Amino acid sequence: MTSTTTNTPRALWPGQAMSTLLDYAAASHAKAIGLLLALSLLAFLPGFFQIPPVDRDEARFAQATKQMIETGDYVDIRFQDEVRYKKPVGIYWLQAAVVNTASALGVREATTKIWLYRIPSLIGAIGTVLLTYWAGLAFVTRRGALLAAAMMAGSILLGVEARLAKTDAMLMLTVLAAMGAMARVYLTDRRAPGQPQGWTMPVIFWTALAGGILIKGPLILMFVGLTAVALGIADRSVRWLKALRPLPGFVWMVVLVLPWFLAIIAKSGGAFFAQSVGEDMLSKVTSGQESHGGPPGIYFLLYWVTFWPGAVLTGLALPAIWAARRQPAAQFLLAWLVPSWIVFEIVMTKLPHYVLPLYPAIAILLAGAVEVRLLVRGHWIERGTIWWFVVPIAISLFGIVIAITVGRQLALIAWPFAAGTMVLGMVAWLYYDSRRPEISLLNAIAASVVMMFGFYAVLVPRVPQLFPAKLIAEAIADSECARPLAAAAGYHEPSLVFLVGTATRLVDGPGAADFLREGPCRFALIDHRQERAFAQRADVLGLRYAPGPRIEGVNISGGRKITIAIYKSDGTP
Repeated sequence: MTSTTTNTPRALWPGQAMSTLLDYAAASHAKAIGLLLALSLLAFLPGFFQIPPVDRDEARFAQATKQMIETGDYVDIRFQDEVRYKKPVGIYWLQAAVVNTASALGVREATTKIWLYRIPSLIGAIGTVLLTYWAGLAFVTRRGALLAAAMMAGSILLGVEARLAKTDAMLMLTVLAAMGAMARVYLTDRRAPGQPQGWTMPVIFWTALAGGILIKGPLILMFVGLTAVALGIADRSVRWLKALRPLPGFVWMVVLVLPWFLAIIAKSGGAFFAQSVGEDMLSKVTSGQESHGGPPGIYFLLYWVTFWPGAVLTGLALPAIWAARRQPAAQFLLAWLVPSWIVFEIVMTKLPHYVLPLYPAIAILLAGAVEVRLLVRGHWIERGTIWWFVVPIAISLFGIVIAITVGRQLALIAWPFAAGTMVLGMVAWLYYDSRRPEISLLNAIAASVVMMFGFYAVLVPRVPQLFPAKLIAEAIADSECARPLAAAAGYHEPSLVFLVGTATRLVDGPGAADFLREGPCRFALIDHRQERAFAQRADVLGLRYAPGPRIEGVNISGGRKITIAIYKSDGTP
């Protein structure tokens, strides 16, 4: 793809308009924050309220929080009767605080509204964008920091995590706070060795570490620890770490995290650490946990999609980043990025969101290269900018195929958004100019926002078959029962428990028949693979029951089509 000069302002819209907005926002921090807040809301809110609970992690987290609220026990973590000790309590407390606040404000049935449980993730994603700007100010100009933050707002992976009620968006926020504070201490020491630096950055650093530990355990310590080790090796000195006030800071961190850990030890004995460290963390290192294994290099391949559209500039910026690798700013960012990335590639369990806390370092590196206009020119690597066009085509076609094969509809209302996304992606590609690369990048970010709106707010809610638990819950709610009870045979997804009720039993076919026999207003939810066993047991019991609707859909966590038959007891043995 040959470079085209910037003599075509109409073809560069809306990238040109967004570039003008960057100029305006770069005039002050208040304007910059206002622009990033608006961009974040445009990117993250579409679909936030409409999409039902997603299996399996989101529904598990939300259900465990729901049970905390129902029982009033904010120490123990459970999914129905089973302990859930894989992660610490932080995210559950945040979700419970939102739901309880909503209930106090008069929101009806707040515990059943999944979007309330997502609010901490939304705050974490918006905070990630804002803290990328704050962290970026230590390395690049205000305009460069704005561009890095905009890349994060437009990234596909952060957009996904903003809409899921789980740990990773909030973990991002704590990691960014810690790394931003750490960067300021390091860079100040390099500029003026031994200069007193005060307590602000140490307080932010150690408080962020405590928050990260309460959210997802010791993972945040890996990011800061590997960064410090890499910098110590490169500089042959770690004297700058003294400015982080390690002794009082460590004590402060312990004060923040210890009370809950003591409480959970008192509650569970050693069960929490046995499950969280032994069964969860160590098993991820040695094996592909829950079938999520993969060879080294998987994250490198996923990066080109998960960090789209910013990832497209990587090859073009790499020579400039390599040339600057000895400079303190680039050295810190590479120390943040490279060692942890290598660890994630080596670890057997691989999920796309594991490397998300490393993306802000990449965004700042890319923004720095764009800002000084040191991207590769007139080279075959420039042809890779077609990826700005390819990804919108692929995702749009994927969405249309899902609508046709699963939803059995054309979803024509989503097509204009798909077309807009592809046009903006094409403009980003066709009018790429190495002298003004940010225009194309901003066009691609606009394409990402349009794509998120079309996919999450328009397409996905119109394919209810993707969320069979919601269809089942609606069918039960349509009954005349004031307090229905249900048992599920074969379909045991956590979203069903969240939507139908904590008391939902997860059984087999015969167990569902026994459940119906216990009284009126009971529903058996029978996967087609369990129907024969259910019918045989019902015949033995002489069970009388009424057939209800059959729900057809797709179990997105299992990747298969399902059919669920709903049977209602009549209360007669």
